[in-house]
Amino acid sequence: MLQISVWKRIAIWLTCAVGLLLAAPNGFYTVVESHNDAVKEIEVSGSTPELEAQRALWPDFLPNGLVNLGLDLRGGAHLLAEVRVQDVYAARLEALWPEVRDALRGLTPVRRQDAVAGELKVRLSDVDKMGEAMAIVRGLARPVQTLTGAGASDIEVAGDSGVITIVLSEAEKSATDERTMQQSLEIIRRRIDEVGTREPTIQRQGSDRILIQVPGIGSAAELKEIIGTTAQLTFNPVVRRSTDGAESAGIGNKIIPSLDQPGLFYVIESAPVVTGEELVDAQPSFDQNGGPAVSFRFNTSGARKFGDYTAENIGSPFAIVLDDEVVSAPTIQSHIPGGSGIITGSFTVEDSTRLAVLLRAGALPAKLDFLEERTIGPELGQDSIDAGKIATMVAFTAVLFFMWAAYGLFGIFANIALIINVGLMFGLLSLIGATLTLPGIAGIVLTVGMAVDANVLIFERIREELQTAKGPARAIALGYEKALSAILDANITTFITAVILFAMGSGPVRGFAITLGLGILTSVFTAIFVTRLMVVIWYERRRPKTIEL
Repeated sequence: MLQISVWKRIAIWLTCAVGLLLAAPNGFYTVVESHNDAVKEIEVSGSTPELEAQRALWPDFLPNGLVNLGLDLRGGAHLLAEVRVQDVYAARLEALWPEVRDALRGLTPVRRQDAVAGELKVRLSDVDKMGEAMAIVRGLARPVQTLTGAGASDIEVAGDSGVITIVLSEAEKSATDERTMQQSLEIIRRRIDEVGTREPTIQRQGSDRILIQVPGIGSAAELKEIIGTTAQLTFNPVVRRSTDGAESAGIGNKIIPSLDQPGLFYVIESAPVVTGEELVDAQPSFDQNGGPAVSFRFNTSGARKFGDYTAENIGSPFAIVLDDEVVSAPTIQSHIPGGSGIITGSFTVEDSTRLAVLLRAGALPAKLDFLEERTIGPELGQDSIDAGKIATMVAFTAVLFFMWAAYGLFGIFANIALIINVGLMFGLLSLIGATLTLPGIAGIVLTVGMAVDANVLIFERIREELQTAKGPARAIALGYEKALSAILDANITTFITAVILFAMGSGPVRGFAITLGLGILTSVFTAIFVTRLMVVIWYERRRPKTIEL
C-alpha cells in the first residue's frame, strides 16, 4: 500500500539534504561583478570585500567541493605539441655504444667514428676480425617488444672496410615511436596533475602530436613552462674541466656548462651511468648547510648501477647533469650503496620544489615543438554560461508549467522533485570534482526534460487505475508498482548509453555523458522515492475520498 517506514523516510530526506548541501558551495564561493558590460569571475583566492563577504557566508567545516568549469566555460590554455621522436633514436644508439665497446674489448680495440644522425659507427683496429666482430654485435640484438609479442631484431648491422655501422630497424623505430608517445602522454598528464589543475584534455593526434587543453591556466606560456621543461637528470663520468666552451670534447664525449659557475665547463662522457628514468622519488629538502636541495632515490636497477660505479671509481669526479647543465660535480669519496642521494646547488626553495615535481613526474623522452598555442579568456566562457543559464531556465520553466497544468497538485510534487533532482546532480558533480563543459550543460538541459518522464508514466498509470473504480490509495499504490518496470527499462538503457559514451568518447562527449548519466541516477531516485514520499505524506494528512489527476 502507501506505507513507508520511518527509517526509509529518514534515509530519503537525508539523501536529499546531503546532496543539496554538497551542491550549495557552488552558490557561495564565487561572486560576479559587472564592469563596463564585461562580466568577470573572481576566484576564491581573491581578496575583494565582496568575495570576503561571500566566503564568510559559508562555514569552513561544511563540504566545500566545487563543480570545475571546463576550458570552454572557464577559459584556459590550448597547446598542440609535436614530439621529436628522432631524438629518441639518437639516445638509443648513444646508450648502445658502451655495450658494443665492452662486447668487442676482448676481440680487438675499437673506437667510435663520426656518423650521420641515426647511425652508430665503430672502427676496428684489426680489420681481419670483421666477421667475428659483426657476429658479436649482432648477438647484442634484442627482439622488438610489441603488443602482439616479440618480433624482429631491434638493430641492423652492416660492415665495410673495418667499420661496423649500426642502425635501428624499422620495427624498432615503430615500437619506439609508440613507446615515446605513450610515455610523453603519461608524463605530461602527471606534470599537469602535480600542479593541481583538474580534468585536463590530453590526447594523441596523429602519429607524433599531442593535444593539451587545461582549464584555469592563465596563459599558454604558463602551461608551456609546466610541461615544456624536460628535466632530464643523468649522472655522467667527468673527463676533465675546462674554461673553453668551444673546445673539442672528443668522440663519445660532450662539453656542457656549469649551472652555478659561469665560465666553467665540463667535458663528460655522453653515455650516462644512471638516468632520471630510474628515479622512484624526488623531494625538496635541505643540505647540511641549511640550503635548499632535492633528495632523490633510485629504483633497484638504478641503485645497483649507482652503487657499482661509486665503488669502482672512488677518487674520481662525476657530474650530476640536469638538462645539459652540470648542477654539481663532486668527487666520489666512498661507496654509495642504497641508491639515495641529494642534489645541491644555487637553489631557492621554489626552485627545489619545482625541480622535485619535474623529476618526480619523470623526464620527457624527447623535446616538444609547440605548433599551436592559444589562451582562451573567461569572457567567451561567461557568454556560454549565460546562454546555458537561459536555455536551462527556459526548459525548467516550460517543464514546471506543463506538469502543473497537466497533473495539478501531483504535478507540483513532481516539480519540487525536479528542483531537488537538479540540486542532487550538482551535488554529485561537486563530490566527484567533475568538470562542467558546454556539452555538459546540454546534458543538464536534456536531463531536465527527461526527469519528469518517470513521473508522467506513474501519473498516467494512476489515472488508468482510477478509471477501474479502485480507491485513491489502491490506485496510487498500483500506479507506482506497475510503472516501475517501464521506468527502470527506459532509464537503464539510457544509462548504458551514457556509460558507453563516457568509455569510448573523449573531451566534449565525455562531459555530456557525465551529466546525462548522473542526471538519470538522480531523476530515477527523485521519481521513485521523493515524489512517492510527498504523495504518501499528503495522503496520510488529507485522506481524500477521490483525487483529480
